Amino acid sequence: LTWRGHLAARSSELSVQGNFLNTSAIPRRCPLVCICTSDLLSCAKQGLQQVPVALPPTATTLDLSHNALFQLHNRWLAALPRLQALRISHNRIMDLSPQAFHNATGLRHLDMSSNYLHVVEKHYFEALVCLEELLLYNNWIVQVDEQAFLRLRSLQKVYLSWNNLTQFPFSSMQGLSHPNLTTLDLSTNNLNRIPIEEVTALPVYIRNGLYLHNNPVRCDCSVYQMFKQWQQRHLSSVQDFLEEHTCIAFDNMARSLVRFLKYNKIFENCSLSQGSPGTSDVHATVLVGETLLINCNTSTHDTSATYMWISPRHEPITHPGNGNRTLEVYQNGSLKIIAAKPWHSGVYVCMAIGKHHQLNKTHEVNVTIHYPMLDGESFSTGLTTLLGCVVSLMLVLMYLYLTPCHCFQCCKKAAAPSPPQECSAQSSILSTTPPAPDGPSRKISTSKHVVFLEPIKEAHNGKIRLAAKEDVTDTKNLKFLQLKSDSESVSSIFSDTPIMS
Repeated sequence: LTWRGHLAARSSELSVQGNFLNTSAIPRRCPLVCICTSDLLSCAKQGLQQVPVALPPTATTLDLSHNALFQLHNRWLAALPRLQALRISHNRIMDLSPQAFHNATGLRHLDMSSNYLHVVEKHYFEALVCLEELLLYNNWIVQVDEQAFLRLRSLQKVYLSWNNLTQFPFSSMQGLSHPNLTTLDLSTNNLNRIPIEEVTALPVYIRNGLYLHNNPVRCDCSVYQMFKQWQQRHLSSVQDFLEEHTCIAFDNMARSLVRFLKYNKIFENCSLSQGSPGTSDVHATVLVGETLLINCNTSTHDTSATYMWISPRHEPITHPGNGNRTLEVYQNGSLKIIAAKPWHSGVYVCMAIGKHHQLNKTHEVNVTIHYPMLDGESFSTGLTTLLGCVVSLMLVLMYLYLTPCHCFQCCKKAAAPSPPQECSAQSSILSTTPPAPDGPSRKISTSKHVVFLEPIKEAHNGKIRLAAKEDVTDTKNLKFLQLKSDSESVSSIFSDTPIMS
């Protein structure tokens, strides 16, 4: 047993030494200052001045933000063939070498915000043909080259806010050069002039996501008309930043900024009937479930032109139609909405495209889908409510004033005269003789007696009992009580004045 135990301990020691030797022999691919997971490489907030070497090739996301990098060498991403997201924000990069991203053709997200870039040159991002999101906000950019984004046809969002731009090449975004671009943020710059014709010539899906607020634009009617029309169409770029849309009322006076969409008195003489230049908005209405045919009135004379529609959901639609065939496009450019649904409402844009994929003409149609009105619903509901109130009021008045009896007790049938000892408090007349029938033979009684009445607190069946001041002892001359129910008897019931009968 001792020999076997010693052998087992020796084998365990050798196994541990072997594992240690094998682990140390494997080369370490993750830099010491970074954190590596299966496909994530994070080297943020390490004060790095250079990019670490020997990066793991499995990384799809690389985070180098919040460091002190000032330069990116040529082909420095060659070791990361699977890279899709790169974050280099909050560094000191002032320029990019011509081939800085030549080995990153699969990159989709690039964040270079909060750096020291001054210009955006043509060669900066031309190799990133799959790039979808480009973040360049909070730099020192004063100029963007006209061809800086020419080859980036997959671009969806570009953020250039918080820079020093005085102009932007809007003409480079026209046509179908960027069919997927839905956000172009140029807010909080130094744009003092907006080329209205170039901006209105942009495709509607770009204009819907064009942010131009917080720029020192000179106040004029054309600027007001364009933004006012965007506000009426409820574009999020205007609706979400209504108070941030400002313009300078007087040149060389920075304090003369006016929130022209909120306080528009200075534009009272500007007419909105002309609309913005280059736009033509046509309205079409259809019921739910019906079919609508829209013509593409681009007034183009190019017979070889092809047509493409952009739906309210920013979906490009060409011949023969979309995937589920609820929208069809004909060869002549007409759009057919089959079995219209509420989500088909919105602005449709038709574009005529020439031979060289150049945009010739555009045409916009605002489609409204509503439900049919039910039968018998043609009258106003307000009139119906008013009529119901009048009828209810008349019924209340009839109940109060046209009922046959106002008092429930009065409507009861008169009861038989009560005995003398149970007369009610309303009795006020005492008679010595029985009442005689009315007629000419009736004799006037000459015997009169004075009787005083006083109330007695004793009650019987809820009625007050009355007693004569003098006791009546002669049963032969028993006096009968004559009841008088009219209102005149009530006032004399407890009076000290003698009552004659």
